[in-house]
Amino acid sequence: MDAFSVFSNPHRFMAASRPFAWGFTALGVAIVAWGIYQGLYVVPPDFRQGDAAKIMFVHVPSSWLSLFIYLFMACASVISFVWRSPLADICAKSCAPIGAVFTALCLFTGAVWGKPMWGTWWEWSDPRIVSVVVMFFFYLGYMAVWQAMETQQKAARAAAILCLVGAINLPIIHYSVYWWNSLHQVSTFLTDKQVTTSEYKWPMYITFTLGYLALFGGLTLFNMRAEVNLRRAEMLMQRRQAATA
Repeated sequence: MDAFSVFSNPHRFMAASRPFAWGFTALGVAIVAWGIYQGLYVVPPDFRQGDAAKIMFVHVPSSWLSLFIYLFMACASVISFVWRSPLADICAKSCAPIGAVFTALCLFTGAVWGKPMWGTWWEWSDPRIVSVVVMFFFYLGYMAVWQAMETQQKAARAAAILCLVGAINLPIIHYSVYWWNSLHQVSTFLTDKQVTTSEYKWPMYITFTLGYLALFGGLTLFNMRAEVNLRRAEMLMQRRQAATA
């Protein structure tokens, strides 16, 4: 049984996904907790920002993950258009609330970090902040489309189109600090103090690649399983109503 057949067939997906959902979630929670511990108690204060910089162990992975999740949703939407895969629609739909939560977390922790560094909680003239807010509203709009349409087929089509339109914003978010004047620094890790940089860099990368991505995978699988079960229950209800009519 190849991976494509598992992730294109809801029945095979349900049979194969349960242990991965629990395993990824447990792994993600453990490594994220380890990363937060590293940020609070192990790494030294930043040579410029002091202890305030330690919030990056939540803010930076959240920002990376919010972008990754939206890109993942866009890829699932493309698969839905090309192969008409219901599971691809379920995957994209399941990602959206997770992406919205991490985007909100990114914005909140960015405001907390910005207050001592910039002297303000929020700055509408900053292109990075504004473009991330736009992405957050695309997440909310995507979820609203799923709720607003009459049928799942129409909702999936309209939501996929909205997701792909919103994907145009992803390179704007990434390159905004290069294209316009921004309060954000160009790079997360400064290079003029290599010791401090390395002490922040590797715990951050480990936390993101093994922790946040694993947590995202586990939560997405749980959401997908819940959506498949919901659709099964709706189909069963419709059959019973048709039988009694």
